[in-house]
Amino acid sequence: MELAQRLRYTYDDYRRWQGDWELIDGFPVAMAPGPFGVHQFIAGLLYERLKVALAECPIIGPNCYLYPELDWIVDDYTVVRPDLSLICKKVLEHNTTPPRLIAEIVSPASRQIDEQVKFELYAKEGVPLYILVLPHLQKVRVFALRDGVYEKVDEGSEKVIFDIDGCVVELDVRSFWEILR
Repeated sequence: MELAQRLRYTYDDYRRWQGDWELIDGFPVAMAPGPFGVHQFIAGLLYERLKVALAECPIIGPNCYLYPELDWIVDDYTVVRPDLSLICKKVLEHNTTPPRLIAEIVSPASRQIDEQVKFELYAKEGVPLYILVLPHLQKVRVFALRDGVYEKVDEGSEKVIFDIDGCVVELDVRSFWEILR
């Protein structure tokens, strides 16, 4: 057995670690330093706007919940903590349910993980919608899973529109960038 295979960590190891980590395919990934004001400001607005938009959807509204920074235990070797997840069940403890939507607020420190590693992971795990908020570009990109691959369905600095389970969501993102001015 290769050394790299023997050094893979599991969810049991992950639970004992101090600090903020994610576990991807058995390898620890240190999360970026604690979120700064820009990240938290945008995360709050994103949560607010999605909650209102999804509440109007008869399919999603009463049955799904938004969770900020909730660990998703994909399997024994992969645990991620998206900035925001939409999960169609109440999560009281450990979440093993794939989200219907994941949003990540991209920082320079998280860019490679969010735009490449998690992009591929979430597609492989069947997450229907992936939203990338890019403060450095003042844009939001929305990807929908089609035939196992993410396809960009919208990108904007003022609003983005996407469909989730038959509900069209129009998300006004202009105010996300106020803190940057």
